[in-house]
Amino acid sequence: MKNRTLLVLRHGKSDWTTGEEDFDRPLIARGRQGSKKMGGWIRGRKLVPDVVLSSPAERARATTEAACKAMGLSLKKVRWDERIYAAPLDCLLAALADCPKAARSVMLVGHNPGLEDLLEHLVEGRLEVPSDGKILPTSALAHLETVADWPNLARGCATLVSVTRPGEITDDAAVDAAVDAAVDAAVEVAKEAEERGPVPDYFFIQSAALPYRRVDGELQVMVIASRKGTRWVIPKGVKEPELSLRDSASKEALEEAGIRGRIADEPIGNYDYAKWGGVCNVEVFPMEVTESVPEEQWEESHRERRWVTPQKARRLLDEAALGKLVTQLEKTLGKR
Repeated sequence: MKNRTLLVLRHGKSDWTTGEEDFDRPLIARGRQGSKKMGGWIRGRKLVPDVVLSSPAERARATTEAACKAMGLSLKKVRWDERIYAAPLDCLLAALADCPKAARSVMLVGHNPGLEDLLEHLVEGRLEVPSDGKILPTSALAHLETVADWPNLARGCATLVSVTRPGEITDDAAVDAAVDAAVDAAVEVAKEAEERGPVPDYFFIQSAALPYRRVDGELQVMVIASRKGTRWVIPKGVKEPELSLRDSASKEALEEAGIRGRIADEPIGNYDYAKWGGVCNVEVFPMEVTESVPEEQWEESHRERRWVTPQKARRLLDEAALGKLVTQLEKTLGKR
């Protein structure tokens, strides 16, 4: 029988000063960095999982996103499972039991004390407790091997290969993982360029929609997963020659985010980014969302979409310039 690999990752260190409810508590900078380090460590040891199971709580979600980005793993591989949030042992086993049979490697991202209970169950009596008493401190990763099927993770069925803490990973190792990821990305871009051929000039003129709504008077912004699911963006695309920038932004919002609404007559701002060996300029139009289309009418329903606070949007969005436009949106709407 072939071994199966189980990676158990505890979420990064979270911020207790924000006043958020437990489910919405974010990571601090150290927590995000630790999550990236663990993702790089996984990538460097060629342990990138086939499937990721994650608690949807904000601190676990942010941990998963940071680790996946460092691994070069699409967020399409992630299953956000509410059973993992603050879960006892039986709920964690139930979540693992539902993994695809073909998955040889799975990563589980969640919370203590459930994760430590899971380790104790799987290795039964063979778990050494460190001197500080913490088996899985924040951002720590346990690597286990088992021959059992996912629905049959009986007591003592696994072998603990290692428990790794982010502090044990040298900065050089983290840099090496980042370089490897960058090289892989560059190779992928080169392949796409070769297949695509020369890029028309109009491809560098783009527009985007910045979707927003108010819920109980509070402003929310929509972010969507990128095409490969490795980062958060807003609906954006090349300006169609027959459309205005504004109409093109509205079209992208429908296709990429599955939303309709009232789009502003004028952009709130713009930003540049490098692509195709040149620089794309993106005009960004605020869009008050009035409708989310049914799943079957959403052209790119493989993407994930999320409504978040402006503060969280600034943290999630990959382009720093977009964060400034979210701030500008807050100021503009606040004047009305």
